[in-house]
Amino acid sequence: MGDMNVDVILPCLDEADALPEVLGRLPRGYRAIVVDNGSTDGSADVARAHGALVVTEPVKGFGSACAAGVAAATAEYVAFCDADASMDPAELVPLVARVATGHTDLALGRRVPTTPGAWAPHARFANRVLAVLMRRATGYRLRDLGPMRVMRRADLVCLDLRDRRSGYPLEMVLAAHAAGWRVDESDIGYAQRIGDSKVTGTLRGTVNAVKDMSRLLREYRREARPTVVAPAPVRHVAGPTHSEEVHS
Repeated sequence: MGDMNVDVILPCLDEADALPEVLGRLPRGYRAIVVDNGSTDGSADVARAHGALVVTEPVKGFGSACAAGVAAATAEYVAFCDADASMDPAELVPLVARVATGHTDLALGRRVPTTPGAWAPHARFANRVLAVLMRRATGYRLRDLGPMRVMRRADLVCLDLRDRRSGYPLEMVLAAHAAGWRVDESDIGYAQRIGDSKVTGTLRGTVNAVKDMSRLLREYRREARPTVVAPAPVRHVAGPTHSEEVHS
């Protein structure tokens, strides 16, 4: 898919050791937006040194970081990826292709562990339970709530996501369902992260994430979300690529 018009949002909290590897694997034409959510290890400086656009988000929370990244994005397509080197950004390419060619509106990466210990047992179990509940609520045949995902930025903005904690990824899927989006997933590799996990790597973090997502599921079942704008038809417009605009 050549030089695509893609902004990759990387929520970041103390990922200085992992960022060089992650940013070095970005496909050509994909711009990194690193959202520093309170790092104390110099992550922002490392990100800038490797060519990323750095956004500072002082309000703690995964959803806060994601929302700040969306606000800073300008590309037609927006992607999300963890900044801890557990995923290879190169695997975004087929996900972007599925959205760009009109096969789906939201492409998710379904994590498949590639190294021992990549996915803590308690976190993997919690993910499976939430995936079952999500399938019951939406009918989507999904098995993961993975953080790697791709969609059109304009469509995402129309979803008007509100969660600013751990529930942001689930709210995105629930809102997409309410809007009539097509959602699917495909396998991506999932390796041992570099550094300590801030959320699902700890039992406490996993419990908090489950609480946030369980609350969203209860709210979704209790009352229907307001109707929002459905994804726009696929348009192929000739013009400069995102990479050309960035470097012009």
